[in-house]
Amino acid sequence: MNKIKKVSWGVLGTAKIGVEKVIPAMQKGKYSRISAVSSRNIEKAENVARQLGIPKAYGSYEKILEDPEIEAVYIPLPNHLHVEWAVRCLEMGKHVLCEKPISMNFRQAEHLKQEMEKFPDLKVMEAFMYRFHPQWQTVKKLLDEGKIGELKNMHSIFSYYNDDSKDIRNQLETGGGGLLDIGCYCISASRFLFESEPIRVCATIEYDPKMNIDRLVSTILEFEQGTSTFTCSTQITAHSRVEICGTNGKIEMETPFVPPPESKTKIKHQVGPRTKDIVFKKCNQYTIQGDLFSQSILNDSDAPTPIEDGVANMKVIDKIVESHKKGAWIKI
Repeated sequence: MNKIKKVSWGVLGTAKIGVEKVIPAMQKGKYSRISAVSSRNIEKAENVARQLGIPKAYGSYEKILEDPEIEAVYIPLPNHLHVEWAVRCLEMGKHVLCEKPISMNFRQAEHLKQEMEKFPDLKVMEAFMYRFHPQWQTVKKLLDEGKIGELKNMHSIFSYYNDDSKDIRNQLETGGGGLLDIGCYCISASRFLFESEPIRVCATIEYDPKMNIDRLVSTILEFEQGTSTFTCSTQITAHSRVEICGTNGKIEMETPFVPPPESKTKIKHQVGPRTKDIVFKKCNQYTIQGDLFSQSILNDSDAPTPIEDGVANMKVIDKIVESHKKGAWIKI
Protein backbone atom coordinates (compact mmCIF):
# COMPACT_ATOMS: atom_id res chain seq x y z
CA MET A 1 0.00 0.00 0.00
CA ASN A 2 1.33 3.42 -0.93
CA LYS A 3 2.16 5.63 2.01
CA ILE A 4 0.12 8.84 2.11
CA LYS A 5 2.25 11.93 1.55
CA LYS A 6 2.05 14.42 4.42
CA VAL A 7 3.09 18.06 4.61
CA SER A 8 5.79 18.70 7.19
CA TRP A 9 4.71 21.54 9.50
CA GLY A 10 6.56 23.79 11.92
CA VAL A 11 4.88 25.89 14.61
CA LEU A 12 6.01 29.37 15.65
CA GLY A 13 5.53 29.79 19.37
CA THR A 14 3.83 27.86 22.15
CA ALA A 15 0.55 29.80 22.31
CA LYS A 16 -2.28 28.13 24.19
CA ILE A 17 -4.48 27.77 21.11
CA GLY A 18 -1.68 25.94 19.33
CA VAL A 19 -0.68 23.66 22.18
CA GLU A 20 -4.18 22.80 23.38
CA LYS A 21 -6.20 22.83 20.17
CA VAL A 22 -4.53 23.20 16.79
CA ILE A 23 -1.38 21.07 17.11
CA PRO A 24 -3.12 18.00 18.63
CA ALA A 25 -5.85 18.30 15.99
CA MET A 26 -3.42 18.55 13.08
CA GLN A 27 -1.47 15.57 14.44
CA LYS A 28 -4.61 13.52 13.79
CA GLY A 29 -4.76 14.70 10.19
CA LYS A 30 -4.32 12.50 7.16
CA TYR A 31 -2.13 14.98 5.31
CA SER A 32 -0.45 16.98 8.10
CA ARG A 33 2.61 16.14 10.18
CA ILE A 34 3.88 18.43 12.96
CA SER A 35 7.66 18.13 12.70
CA ALA A 36 8.91 21.00 14.85
CA VAL A 37 7.86 23.60 17.40
CA SER A 38 9.74 26.74 18.41
CA SER A 39 9.82 29.29 21.18
CA ARG A 40 12.10 32.13 22.18
CA ASN A 41 12.56 30.01 25.31
CA ILE A 42 14.08 26.64 24.40
CA GLU A 43 12.74 25.02 27.58
CA LYS A 44 9.18 25.93 26.61
CA ALA A 45 9.69 24.49 23.14
CA GLU A 46 11.20 21.29 24.54
CA ASN A 47 8.37 20.89 27.05
CA VAL A 48 5.72 21.23 24.36
CA ALA A 49 7.62 18.91 22.02
CA ARG A 50 7.84 16.29 24.77
CA GLN A 51 4.21 16.75 25.78
CA LEU A 52 2.87 16.42 22.23
CA GLY A 53 5.42 14.03 20.75
CA ILE A 54 6.90 16.55 18.29
CA PRO A 55 10.30 15.41 16.94
CA LYS A 56 12.14 18.75 17.03
CA ALA A 57 12.20 21.79 19.31
CA TYR A 58 13.92 25.07 18.53
CA GLY A 59 14.85 27.99 20.77
CA SER A 60 14.09 30.62 18.12
CA TYR A 61 11.54 31.18 15.38
CA GLU A 62 14.33 31.64 12.84
CA LYS A 63 15.56 28.07 13.36
CA ILE A 64 12.26 26.64 12.11
CA LEU A 65 12.43 28.77 8.99
CA GLU A 66 15.98 27.53 8.35
CA ASP A 67 14.94 23.87 8.68
CA PRO A 68 14.82 22.42 5.13
CA GLU A 69 12.38 19.70 6.21
CA ILE A 70 9.67 22.24 7.11
CA GLU A 71 7.32 22.93 4.19
CA ALA A 72 4.63 24.95 5.95
CA VAL A 73 4.41 27.03 9.12
CA TYR A 74 1.49 27.56 11.48
CA ILE A 75 1.57 30.98 13.18
CA PRO A 76 -0.34 31.34 16.48
CA LEU A 77 1.71 34.34 17.63
CA PRO A 78 0.14 37.53 19.06
CA ASN A 79 -1.74 39.58 16.46
CA HIS A 80 0.90 42.28 16.03
CA LEU A 81 3.43 39.67 14.86
CA HIS A 82 1.27 37.95 12.23
CA VAL A 83 2.27 39.90 9.13
CA GLU A 84 5.96 40.21 10.04
CA TRP A 85 6.41 36.49 10.49
CA ALA A 86 4.15 35.50 7.60
CA VAL A 87 6.40 37.54 5.30
CA ARG A 88 9.54 36.04 6.84
CA CYS A 89 8.11 32.56 6.25
CA LEU A 90 7.49 33.38 2.60
CA GLU A 91 11.01 34.71 2.21
CA MET A 92 12.31 31.36 3.47
CA GLY A 93 10.10 29.40 1.07
CA LYS A 94 7.42 28.24 3.55
CA HIS A 95 3.65 28.12 3.11
CA VAL A 96 1.72 29.86 5.92
CA LEU A 97 -1.38 29.12 7.96
CA CYS A 98 -1.82 32.19 10.17
CA GLU A 99 -4.21 32.56 13.07
CA LYS A 100 -6.97 35.11 12.77
CA PRO A 101 -6.95 38.03 12.46
CA ILE A 102 -4.49 37.98 9.57
CA SER A 103 -3.21 41.41 10.65
CA MET A 104 -3.82 44.38 12.95
CA ASN A 105 -5.53 46.45 10.26
CA PHE A 106 -6.36 46.72 6.56
CA ARG A 107 -3.09 48.45 5.68
CA GLN A 108 -1.05 45.57 7.09
CA ALA A 109 -3.23 43.00 5.34
CA GLU A 110 -2.74 44.77 2.02
CA HIS A 111 1.02 44.75 2.63
CA LEU A 112 0.97 40.99 3.18
CA LYS A 113 -1.01 40.47 -0.02
CA GLN A 114 1.51 42.54 -1.96
CA GLU A 115 4.41 40.55 -0.47
CA MET A 116 2.67 37.31 -1.44
CA GLU A 117 2.73 38.37 -5.08
CA LYS A 118 6.52 37.99 -4.97
CA PHE A 119 6.09 34.30 -4.11
CA PRO A 120 3.46 32.90 -6.50
CA ASP A 121 4.29 29.28 -5.61
CA LEU A 122 3.54 29.76 -1.91
CA LYS A 123 0.19 29.87 -0.12
CA VAL A 124 -1.01 31.93 2.84
CA MET A 125 -4.34 31.36 4.56
CA GLU A 126 -6.07 32.96 7.53
CA ALA A 127 -7.11 30.25 9.99
CA PHE A 128 -10.88 30.73 10.16
CA MET A 129 -11.41 27.06 10.95
CA TYR A 130 -15.17 27.36 11.57
CA ARG A 131 -15.92 27.51 7.83
CA PHE A 132 -14.72 23.95 7.36
CA HIS A 133 -16.97 22.40 9.98
CA PRO A 134 -19.76 20.32 8.37
CA GLN A 135 -22.42 22.45 10.10
CA TRP A 136 -21.31 25.57 8.21
CA GLN A 137 -20.96 23.68 4.96
CA THR A 138 -24.53 22.41 5.43
CA VAL A 139 -25.86 25.88 6.29
CA LYS A 140 -24.23 27.24 3.15
CA LYS A 141 -25.78 24.46 1.07
CA LEU A 142 -29.24 25.10 2.54
CA LEU A 143 -28.94 28.79 1.63
CA ASP A 144 -27.68 28.04 -1.86
CA GLU A 145 -30.63 25.73 -2.41
CA GLY A 146 -33.11 28.35 -1.19
CA LYS A 147 -34.21 26.25 1.77
CA ILE A 148 -35.07 29.35 3.84
CA GLY A 149 -36.00 31.49 0.85
CA GLU A 150 -33.88 34.59 0.26
CA LEU A 151 -31.36 35.36 2.99
CA LYS A 152 -32.37 38.68 4.60
CA ASN A 153 -30.81 38.81 8.06
CA MET A 154 -28.13 37.17 10.13
CA HIS A 155 -27.56 37.84 13.82
CA SER A 156 -24.60 36.54 15.78
CA ILE A 157 -23.21 36.90 19.26
CA PHE A 158 -19.80 35.78 20.50
CA SER A 159 -18.60 36.58 24.01
CA TYR A 160 -16.60 35.54 27.06
CA TYR A 161 -15.51 37.20 30.31
CA ASN A 162 -11.83 38.02 30.79
CA ASP A 163 -10.63 41.16 32.56
CA ASP A 164 -7.08 39.93 33.28
CA SER A 165 -4.76 42.74 32.21
CA LYS A 166 -1.85 40.29 31.89
CA ASP A 167 -3.68 38.22 29.26
CA ILE A 168 -2.34 38.87 25.76
CA ARG A 169 -5.93 39.30 24.52
CA ASN A 170 -6.28 42.35 26.78
CA GLN A 171 -3.11 44.14 25.74
CA LEU A 172 -3.71 46.97 23.28
CA GLU A 173 -0.22 47.10 21.78
CA THR A 174 -0.32 43.44 20.72
CA GLY A 175 -3.75 43.67 19.10
CA GLY A 176 -5.97 42.84 22.04
CA GLY A 177 -9.70 43.48 22.25
CA GLY A 178 -12.90 41.76 21.30
CA LEU A 179 -13.18 42.90 17.69
CA LEU A 180 -9.89 41.36 16.58
CA ASP A 181 -10.27 38.29 18.77
CA ILE A 182 -13.89 37.21 18.26
CA GLY A 183 -15.80 39.92 16.41
CA CYS A 184 -13.80 38.97 13.33
CA TYR A 185 -15.67 35.64 13.29
CA CYS A 186 -19.05 37.37 13.14
CA ILE A 187 -17.88 39.56 10.25
CA SER A 188 -16.31 36.65 8.40
CA ALA A 189 -19.42 34.50 8.79
CA SER A 190 -21.66 37.31 7.50
CA ARG A 191 -19.54 37.77 4.38
CA PHE A 192 -19.36 33.99 3.91
CA LEU A 193 -23.12 33.51 3.93
CA PHE A 194 -24.08 36.65 2.00
CA GLU A 195 -21.29 35.88 -0.51
CA SER A 196 -20.57 39.59 -0.85
CA GLU A 197 -19.06 42.56 0.93
CA PRO A 198 -21.12 44.94 3.09
CA ILE A 199 -21.98 48.31 1.54
CA ARG A 200 -21.77 50.25 4.80
CA VAL A 201 -21.46 49.71 8.55
CA CYS A 202 -22.69 51.32 11.75
CA ALA A 203 -21.16 50.47 15.11
CA THR A 204 -20.91 51.35 18.76
CA ILE A 205 -17.93 50.34 20.88
CA GLU A 206 -17.35 50.34 24.63
CA TYR A 207 -13.70 50.48 25.74
CA ASP A 208 -12.23 49.23 28.99
CA PRO A 209 -11.24 52.38 30.93
CA LYS A 210 -7.97 50.89 32.19
CA MET A 211 -6.78 48.56 29.40
CA ASN A 212 -8.19 50.69 26.55
CA ILE A 213 -9.20 47.60 24.56
CA ASP A 214 -12.67 47.27 23.05
CA ARG A 215 -14.74 45.12 25.39
CA LEU A 216 -18.23 45.44 23.88
CA VAL A 217 -18.98 45.97 20.19
CA SER A 218 -22.38 46.02 18.48
CA THR A 219 -22.57 46.47 14.72
CA ILE A 220 -24.92 46.54 11.75
CA LEU A 221 -23.52 45.45 8.40
CA GLU A 222 -25.66 46.41 5.42
CA PHE A 223 -25.42 44.16 2.35
CA GLU A 224 -27.22 44.54 -0.99
CA GLN A 225 -29.40 41.57 -0.05
CA GLY A 226 -30.04 42.25 3.62
CA THR A 227 -28.42 43.00 6.96
CA SER A 228 -26.18 41.32 9.48
CA THR A 229 -26.05 42.37 13.11
CA PHE A 230 -23.62 41.16 15.72
CA THR A 231 -22.38 41.73 19.23
CA CYS A 232 -19.03 40.62 20.57
CA SER A 233 -17.68 41.13 24.06
CA THR A 234 -14.76 40.13 26.23
CA GLN A 235 -16.50 41.16 29.43
CA ILE A 236 -19.93 39.56 29.41
CA THR A 237 -20.92 35.97 30.09
CA ALA A 238 -19.60 33.35 27.67
CA HIS A 239 -22.06 32.81 24.84
CA SER A 240 -22.14 32.16 21.11
CA ARG A 241 -25.07 31.75 18.76
CA VAL A 242 -26.04 32.48 15.17
CA GLU A 243 -29.55 32.98 13.76
CA ILE A 244 -30.06 33.17 10.00
CA CYS A 245 -33.41 34.39 8.68
CA GLY A 246 -34.79 34.17 5.15
CA THR A 247 -38.07 35.07 3.50
CA ASN A 248 -39.70 31.75 4.44
CA GLY A 249 -37.49 30.03 6.99
CA LYS A 250 -34.62 30.27 9.44
CA ILE A 251 -31.60 28.40 10.75
CA GLU A 252 -30.29 28.47 14.32
CA MET A 253 -26.75 27.44 15.18
CA GLU A 254 -26.20 26.55 18.84
CA THR A 255 -22.39 26.28 18.85
CA PRO A 256 -21.38 28.12 15.69
CA PHE A 257 -17.71 28.99 16.10
CA VAL A 258 -16.00 26.67 18.58
CA PRO A 259 -18.08 23.49 18.89
CA PRO A 260 -16.43 20.93 21.20
CA PRO A 261 -14.78 18.26 19.02
CA GLU A 262 -15.81 15.56 21.49
CA SER A 263 -19.52 16.35 21.11
CA LYS A 264 -22.08 16.16 18.35
CA THR A 265 -23.21 19.47 16.85
CA LYS A 266 -26.78 20.46 16.04
CA ILE A 267 -28.50 23.13 13.98
CA LYS A 268 -32.23 23.86 13.72
CA HIS A 269 -33.79 24.37 10.30
CA GLN A 270 -37.28 25.87 10.38
CA VAL A 271 -39.65 26.39 7.46
CA GLY A 272 -43.10 27.63 8.42
CA PRO A 273 -44.31 25.72 11.50
CA ARG A 274 -41.98 22.75 10.88
CA THR A 275 -38.59 22.58 12.60
CA LYS A 276 -35.98 19.95 11.80
CA ASP A 277 -32.89 19.23 13.88
CA ILE A 278 -29.80 18.41 11.82
CA VAL A 279 -27.19 16.60 13.91
CA PHE A 280 -23.54 16.28 12.92
CA LYS A 281 -21.10 13.60 14.03
CA LYS A 282 -18.18 14.49 16.27
CA CYS A 283 -15.38 16.12 14.33
CA ASN A 284 -12.50 18.50 14.83
CA GLN A 285 -12.62 21.57 12.60
CA TYR A 286 -8.92 22.24 13.21
CA THR A 287 -8.06 18.81 11.80
CA ILE A 288 -10.23 19.45 8.76
CA GLN A 289 -8.68 22.87 8.21
CA GLY A 290 -5.12 21.53 8.47
CA ASP A 291 -5.78 18.71 6.04
CA LEU A 292 -7.53 20.90 3.48
CA PHE A 293 -4.67 23.40 3.50
CA SER A 294 -2.09 20.60 3.37
CA GLN A 295 -3.90 19.09 0.38
CA SER A 296 -3.76 22.43 -1.43
CA ILE A 297 0.02 22.36 -0.93
CA LEU A 298 0.37 18.75 -2.06
CA ASN A 299 -1.86 19.28 -5.10
CA ASP A 300 -0.60 22.79 -5.84
CA SER A 301 -4.20 24.01 -5.85
CA ASP A 302 -5.71 27.20 -4.49
CA ALA A 303 -5.82 27.61 -0.71
CA PRO A 304 -9.29 26.77 0.67
CA THR A 305 -9.75 30.43 1.65
CA PRO A 306 -7.90 33.03 -0.47
CA ILE A 307 -5.84 35.78 1.13
CA GLU A 308 -8.20 38.33 -0.45
CA ASP A 309 -10.87 37.15 2.00
CA GLY A 310 -8.66 38.02 4.97
CA VAL A 311 -7.86 41.44 3.50
CA ALA A 312 -11.56 42.16 2.98
CA ASN A 313 -12.37 41.15 6.57
CA MET A 314 -9.77 43.57 7.90
CA LYS A 315 -11.23 46.37 5.81
CA VAL A 316 -14.61 45.87 7.48
CA ILE A 317 -12.99 45.85 10.94
CA ASP A 318 -11.28 49.17 10.24
CA LYS A 319 -14.58 50.67 9.06
CA ILE A 320 -16.36 49.50 12.22
CA VAL A 321 -13.83 51.37 14.36
CA GLU A 322 -14.20 54.43 12.14
CA SER A 323 -17.99 54.29 12.46
CA HIS A 324 -17.80 54.37 16.24
CA LYS A 325 -15.34 57.26 16.25
CA LYS A 326 -17.49 59.33 13.88
CA GLY A 327 -20.82 58.21 15.28
CA ALA A 328 -22.13 57.59 11.78
CA TRP A 329 -22.71 55.06 9.03
CA ILE A 330 -19.50 54.46 7.09
CA LYS A 331 -19.42 53.34 3.47
CA ILE A 332 -17.08 50.51 2.56
